[in-house]
Amino acid sequence: MLHEEEAIFQPGLSVDCVIFGFHDNQLKVLLLKMKAADKWALPGGFVYKEEDVEDAAVRVLQSRTGLRNIFLQQFHTFGDPARSNRKLNRALLRSVGVQADDSHWFLQRFITVGYYALVDFSGAVPQPDATSEACAWWDFQEMPALVMDHQHILQKALETLRKQLNDQPIGYNLLPEKFTMPELQRLYETILGKQLDRRNFQRKMLGYGILNRLEERKQGVAHKAPYYYSFDKEKYAVALENGLQQGW
Repeated sequence: MLHEEEAIFQPGLSVDCVIFGFHDNQLKVLLLKMKAADKWALPGGFVYKEEDVEDAAVRVLQSRTGLRNIFLQQFHTFGDPARSNRKLNRALLRSVGVQADDSHWFLQRFITVGYYALVDFSGAVPQPDATSEACAWWDFQEMPALVMDHQHILQKALETLRKQLNDQPIGYNLLPEKFTMPELQRLYETILGKQLDRRNFQRKMLGYGILNRLEERKQGVAHKAPYYYSFDKEKYAVALENGLQQGW
């Protein structure tokens, strides 16, 4: 993409995506290992002149994960004039065989629109882009060094996700089709970074009417086997639209 002419893109505008997954009771973030730096980066890309900004974010997400119908939400615009790193960007250009002077479009200031996505960890197929050598999941508690202001973008995305838990349900895109109440609680606790009371959590979640209890119980557990649950897709969609008015 860096070989393409400036006329194709909206000057100075990009998207960066924080892609969250949940696996083995850990919140995961999808990152790219840059070819030109010993650091990792959030998946991102440029916006075509005739393209909606959200469509650009969807395109980036699909190309990095192979997934469609992803929960996606814009959360912040990052416009610090010092956020772009000309030295890094020049190295990225060289990594794909482009030699450029200071007037090159990729070396100018970029304002980026942040989006976060909640995806099915097991269904994602991470794919690097042209300027990266690897695309992999990282445990949120063990993040590597990130380029430019991507650590700030990541923290802002997590703050927004935590706020979302106060008025919208979370879990449909992050958990398997069937799950136990302890697994759902662990997801909430991992995102919030704190423990929740088991009885209060269960009472609150069941009170929203967005869960269906299945007849099946989880096998191979030491104590009383918990029931499996699934999300009621229609009621879940209504809760996303109207909110839950909850607090944690």
